Amino acid sequence: MSFLYNNLHLEKILNMLRVAVLGAGHLGRIHLKLLQGLKEYDLVGFYDPNKDVADKVSKEFKLPSYDSIEQLIDMVDVVDIVTPTLSHYDCAVIALNKSKHVFIEKPVTNSIEEAELLEQLASQVGVKVQVGHVERFNPAFVVAKPFVKDPLFIETHRLAPFNPRGTDVSVVLDLMIHDIDIVLNLVDSELIAISTSGVAVASDSPDITNARLEFANGCVANLTASRVSLKSMRKTRIFQKDAYISIDFLEKKTEVLRLTDANKWNPLALNIKVDAAGNKKQIHIDKPKVKDTNAIQEELRTFALAIQNNTKPLVTLEEGCEALKVAHTIVEKINERIAKSVQNV
Repeated sequence: MSFLYNNLHLEKILNMLRVAVLGAGHLGRIHLKLLQGLKEYDLVGFYDPNKDVADKVSKEFKLPSYDSIEQLIDMVDVVDIVTPTLSHYDCAVIALNKSKHVFIEKPVTNSIEEAELLEQLASQVGVKVQVGHVERFNPAFVVAKPFVKDPLFIETHRLAPFNPRGTDVSVVLDLMIHDIDIVLNLVDSELIAISTSGVAVASDSPDITNARLEFANGCVANLTASRVSLKSMRKTRIFQKDAYISIDFLEKKTEVLRLTDANKWNPLALNIKVDAAGNKKQIHIDKPKVKDTNAIQEELRTFALAIQNNTKPLVTLEEGCEALKVAHTIVEKINERIAKSVQNV
């Protein structure tokens, strides 16, 4: 029994992926906590350039803090990049050049050029890279996605109260990029047109923005993001032939309304007349059960499975780059509108 136990324990250790976290800020600490609880990973240590922060986090999590990124990366299989966006590219290049798998928070990089260079490098090295578009792993979205078939119109609202900490970047890159990624994931068609509007209220960059995305198949997505709202909201509404799907990312709730022929009485459906001849259809209201899962934990866990099973990550580097390109286009168009309005004053 002891021999069998030791072998099983050794096999478990050998199957674990050694991982390092770069960045020990608010989100980095969340990653550290969750990685310590995931059986797929062996958390080796972390790096943060702020010595005071590093010492505090090291004591809190009982983890070694490293003074050198290179030294830490040499000791692991996976590098989890949770640093400020400006340093994403430099950290990822070091990790990829050492042939390490990389999990990198959104937005993937600060510029499109950096993102494209990472794509080239990752392809050459042949390792797995996943981008942290966490809403893909929100249980409300996970349970809703099987109901989405050829959406015709999508409306998203991502609203948050004002927080000075996040105003160093546009609200598009801070908040809207979540919904950009969701929309691009749901609509299987080429994006052909983008129109925008936005205003700066409490900072030097736009704090509330709206973008309209038009696709070649006729689908239209209307995205609104604000960081000057009185309350938080993260909702997406999807309209398609004979169905309406509502996803509340914040409350983790999903509702699906489906229109079917009323060929028999159903106490759970609402009968309505749909034409002058009196033909009736039924609206079925489904509230699929949403599992109580942690989205960040799920994205980290599934990344480990992609590495171990040699499968494609659920949010690829290419998808992260595409979301970034759309976000930058929206920002550029908003800035152009603001510049024109200033000239006309």
